[in-house]
Parts: sequence; structure tokens; C-alpha cells
Amino acid sequence: MINTPIKLLLVEDHKLMRVGLKSLFEEQDGMEVTSEAQSGKDAIEKFKTTHPDVILMDIGLPDITGIEATKQILEQNTNAKVIILTSHLSEKEVMDSLQSGACAYVMKDINTDILKMIIRTIKDGAMWIDPLAVPFLREKNSGLVPQRQMSRATFRKEHADLTQREYEVLKLVVDGKSNNEIAEELTISAHTAKAHVCNIIQKLLVDDRTQAAVKALKEGLV
Repeated sequence: MINTPIKLLLVEDHKLMRVGLKSLFEEQDGMEVTSEAQSGKDAIEKFKTTHPDVILMDIGLPDITGIEATKQILEQNTNAKVIILTSHLSEKEVMDSLQSGACAYVMKDINTDILKMIIRTIKDGAMWIDPLAVPFLREKNSGLVPQRQMSRATFRKEHADLTQREYEVLKLVVDGKSNNEIAEELTISAHTAKAHVCNIIQKLLVDDRTQAAVKALKEGLV
């Protein structure tokens, strides 16, 4: 069976950044930049005509913002998957991005391997918040990252989206392993180990790895 590449719409007004990202994905099996836009309005039109699987959206665009473009795209199609990829980090922009319907808020200095992993998980229906942005959500108790306690059965049901690799990493977190130790034991890079731990923390709705370990033990996840 041939796997169809993930179709990407790249929305970025800076040519150098756009060329760099396009080059990155040209070298990556399973992903392809099938359309590009240099403005928010152009992005909306390109979405209508090219039907991308995932949109990489900058915030600072020359006409409307990437946040407004995301909102208008989601009004057309509630299944659209938008990743805000930005150098901006403010409480307002984080909150507005997620409230517009974006699936992810990612800083541009992210490791490229982690960005590719995020794109794959977003395409499959996940959400991802850059660790630097999470404190804004916690402080506001906004409901976008819910604070709640669950029964063990509900906990297992709600977190069935943990991947097999994430379960393996979580068990090592419970054992008190560092990211470097996890990487060595699973024969993966330290960056990949860190990405898995960040995903686990977000999926378990906790603030750090210690809370993740405590919650996993308390709810019988491992």
C-alpha cells in the first residue's frame, strides 16, 4: 500500500523562511508543500482550492493576521488543521490562536525533527502547545487545557491516544529516568525523548514530568 504524502499549505510572508521550510519538507518522505501563501487572504483562497491536510500559519502577515486567517478557514471547514508557526510569544497571541481553532502553537526555533512529528500528530487529530506557551493557559485556567480529575476507567479511555512509544517513555519517567537516560535506553535522540515527554505532559494534563509520573501511578496507567 502506497502512503499518500501529507499535503502542506505554507503561509509565510518572508521568502527566506518560506524557501527554507519548503526545502526541509522536500527532503522528508511523507510530506510535501503543495501550496504556498504570502498573506492571510491568499491563504484562505489557497485553502479553498488546494485542500491541504495541514496548514503552517505565520501570525505576522501583511494584510490580516494569521490568527484571523485561521478563524476564517475554520469557519469554512471545521476539520481544517492549522499549526501556528511563529516567533511571537505573548499571552494574547497564544490564547487568540487557540480560540480561533488552531490545533497547535509552535515556536519557529523548534527542532526540525520535532516539527515533523508535530505535523504528523496534528494530521491524525492531536493538539500540541509549545512548552513555553503552556504557562499562559495554566494561569488563565482557560479551559483550553482543562484541569480535572478522572476515574481510572475514564482516565484510560481519555488517554488512549498515548502512542506505544509514549507509554514506553512514560514508564521510564515513572522510573525516574532523565531525558538522556530515556534516549539511551530506547536508542533515540535526546531531542526525540524530550518531545515524547512534552507530549505526555500535555496529554496527561499536568505541569511537569513529576506530576505525570504521579498521575500515571495513581490512575494505574503504567
